[in-house]
Amino acid sequence: MLTLQAETRKEKGTGFSRRLRIHNKFPAVLYGVKKTEILLILDHNTTFNLQKKIEFYKENLLLCVQDKKYKVKVQAIQRHSFKSKLLHIDFLYVE
Repeated sequence: MLTLQAETRKEKGTGFSRRLRIHNKFPAVLYGVKKTEILLILDHNTTFNLQKKIEFYKENLLLCVQDKKYKVKVQAIQRHSFKSKLLHIDFLYVE
């Protein structure tokens, strides 16, 4: 099982996302049925290298947020149209 480190965030919006991307980070969200969504910040290079592996899409991931761990699956990924950049990832809780 692949492990991914994340931080929580409180802000939303285009301006905040752009500021994150300048610092080599990008926004993500963790959500599920009848569960509260968690807004996240991921490191771009670490996540980009992990997403090159087929296990990133097929298997459950272990998402470590501060001192909590969640089993998640990738629901959706947004990529830049011509740069090799990730813009946003949606994660789904796995029971």
